[in-house]
Amino acid sequence: MLVELAVGDAYGAGFEYADREVVARDNDLTRYVRHPRHRIAPGRYTDDTQMSIAIAEAIVGDLPWTPLALAEKFVAVFKRDPREGYAARFYDFLQRISSGEEFLRAIEPASEKSGAAMRAAPIGVFPTVAEVISRATIQARITHDTPAGTNAAVAAALMAHYFLYRLGPKRELGAFLEAHVPGEWAQPWQGKVKSKGWMSVRAAVTALAESATMSALLRRCVAFTGDVDTVAAIALAAGAGSIEIAQDLPEALVWQLEDGPYGRSYLADLDRRLLARVRAPS
Repeated sequence: MLVELAVGDAYGAGFEYADREVVARDNDLTRYVRHPRHRIAPGRYTDDTQMSIAIAEAIVGDLPWTPLALAEKFVAVFKRDPREGYAARFYDFLQRISSGEEFLRAIEPASEKSGAAMRAAPIGVFPTVAEVISRATIQARITHDTPAGTNAAVAAALMAHYFLYRLGPKRELGAFLEAHVPGEWAQPWQGKVKSKGWMSVRAAVTALAESATMSALLRRCVAFTGDVDTVAAIALAAGAGSIEIAQDLPEALVWQLEDGPYGRSYLADLDRRLLARVRAPS
């Protein structure tokens, strides 16, 4: 889940809001590309992955599922490895604060953007729909305490849960989400993906329904244009658990993913510990 999420994030980062001509020319999965305007090095993941690491570490560490404990984890994971890719204001906010208490005091959680959804996939390992909804809601409201922001996060977490627990075929994913979360999740997405969280989630659901392989899924996510690193991170994290999707991500993208202290090897180990929490069907 986490390695796939990071590949989607890092690959998509080269195309985030890039011109459609750039996407059409370079979206061939042969390599990570440098964004025409941003400074992020090819193969480096962004905030989507880093905040997902924070959520995954909270899960495997059995931390209390409270706003304070999660905020402490968000701050600690950023401080040990500051990186570009966050929205400018949120990056400056994380640079400025020093604790989870300060985070909660200073944050203005009125966003409808995708920050809470992009980090929600690890929550899908919990064994029931009700627990996934509860935990996804708690973490979302720390930064995205709006109906749209929270619903997008819950839907993203349930996407991963749906596949990990074999709850149905991928063609019925949208209907499953609509049964549990307000939103038109089964409505196919078309066109550019803008910054709202529900847009990224709907695009991810559409791409999953249309793709039989992880390679096709990644290309489809990026082909939407717009906030494609988030679409790809959400979709690939979910698709990694699907028995209907061939796990064929190009080796070049896997092995060229950054492998520093919190890179590919760390993600793979954290993935193993996280997925060990998935309960086998009775």
